[in-house]
Amino acid sequence: MVFDKFPELVEGIKGLSEETTTGVHRLHERENNGTLVMPAINVNDSVTKSKFDNKYGCRESCVDSIRRATDVMISGKVAVVAGYGDVGKGSAQSLQAAGARVIVTEIDPICALQAAMEGFEVKKMDDAVKEADIIVTATGNKDIIVGHHFEIMKDKAIVCNIGHFDNEIDVAWLNHNHGSTKVEIKPQVDQYTIYDKDIILLAEGRLVNLGCATGHPSFVMSNSFANQTLAQIELWLHSDNYENKVYTLPKHLDEK
Repeated sequence: MVFDKFPELVEGIKGLSEETTTGVHRLHERENNGTLVMPAINVNDSVTKSKFDNKYGCRESCVDSIRRATDVMISGKVAVVAGYGDVGKGSAQSLQAAGARVIVTEIDPICALQAAMEGFEVKKMDDAVKEADIIVTATGNKDIIVGHHFEIMKDKAIVCNIGHFDNEIDVAWLNHNHGSTKVEIKPQVDQYTIYDKDIILLAEGRLVNLGCATGHPSFVMSNSFANQTLAQIELWLHSDNYENKVYTLPKHLDEK
């Protein structure tokens, strides 16, 4: 926002730090097209953030948020996790530990192989969604669950997102085509009727662990916020050492 709407403020800013996967992608886009006007430190890919906040945080909060929202018994259910990055890994472990049979969908062959080696079934979404009781998107991408997926889901399938924004699930399609059937069961829990089946959408497709619960435990978040603080101090004290590029948090600060 500062870059585009308030460029006159840029001169007084020594740099920025970014903590989310999607935010880092936007910074790399700006770096590549020449519109990044200050140094940026990528906190998201620091080990003490990505391997703790993303993985272990989601391992705690994924099932917690689904249970708070629905009171459903997860044991024995078929759960589909879309994406097997750090967030997907934590979410899959969370559901598996709760007794679900977990299916992973993943376009990256290395991550898909990791999922298989962890004992998860790996399928394409078009096949997996047909048998899913619970579907969790965790990709940071868009259009993971789209119109034709809703049409082939089981009755009472629960759909939620723990990745980023509300476009991993095509909520716009859902509201445009079946919005008249929408029933708010309780805040952040909506039911849509698609032909003769009911689909339950959590948190309007936004982050379920924030919409239906209280996010990650404070301890694991303290890792990420400490990294943000260290990145800000580094930029303040040593901004002359950095060009207008995206940098990973220095290893000595990550270990600190």
